[in-house]
Amino acid sequence: MRLVTFSDTQGMRIGVHDAQSNTVVDLAAGSRLPREMTQFVALGKNGLQRARRAVKSGESRIPADTVKIHAPFPRPAKNILCVGKNYHDHAREFHNSGFDASAGKDAIPEEPIIFTKWPNSVIGPGEAIPTANDYTHSSDYEGELTVVIGEGGRNISKTRAYDHVYGYTIVNDATARTLQNRHKQWFLGKSLDGYCPMGPCIVTADDIEDVTQLRLLTKVNGEVRQDAYVSQLIFDIPTLIETLSKVMTLEPGDLIATGTCAGVGIGFDPPKFLKPGDTVAITIEPIGTLQNPVT
Repeated sequence: MRLVTFSDTQGMRIGVHDAQSNTVVDLAAGSRLPREMTQFVALGKNGLQRARRAVKSGESRIPADTVKIHAPFPRPAKNILCVGKNYHDHAREFHNSGFDASAGKDAIPEEPIIFTKWPNSVIGPGEAIPTANDYTHSSDYEGELTVVIGEGGRNISKTRAYDHVYGYTIVNDATARTLQNRHKQWFLGKSLDGYCPMGPCIVTADDIEDVTQLRLLTKVNGEVRQDAYVSQLIFDIPTLIETLSKVMTLEPGDLIATGTCAGVGIGFDPPKFLKPGDTVAITIEPIGTLQNPVT
């Protein structure tokens, strides 16, 4: 299923996007399901069963072009967990860019590099990335597949990791590169207001046969900048879940942005930073395209 957070004159709530009819099934109408995504994800299989019944009923359908689609989690309950330098080619381009203050002698990390993004950074599809918030004028893009945790837990083994994956969405890990370098860590450069576009939906895990075969494609103003498969991750999804859950309890609705591939702005000479008037479009099918203008 394609789960969305949307709004109209009746307020914000969650639904199922039916791509074939281009309608949204309003899950808050008659089904008594939560209006907020984190609460819905916490219902697990029971919530999904109820949502499937609502879709099958054919009721409470709204034309998709009459509603506004928001980030699936417009205000996440916690910081978004992120992974740095998790594609081989990107690790090398970042290592060689001069912006990597964490760089050791080797480009490829020996263990996952974990950082977070502030919840205030989240914006939805179509909303503008406000580069005026970056006073260093060094804003960059990073297309990333993002894992949505379903059943929570601690000390989750790699062999059981996918049992805890609820679904997947897309994040643009937008970054102020100079801040990222200047502060010798990544939190400030990654957490500017509006620097985490997310969406357009969550595709539930049962609709993705093999996540490693998903292709990530990022275009800026129609020009292909990033093109890679999830199979190229240095640390795969089970490794990330095992690593994180060794030190913290993962909970329903937690988000893990798995890292970006080569082709970011600092990989060019000179760097191709984002500027007002640009458009960034990140596509991972079957999730769709997360597109945002830049102001």
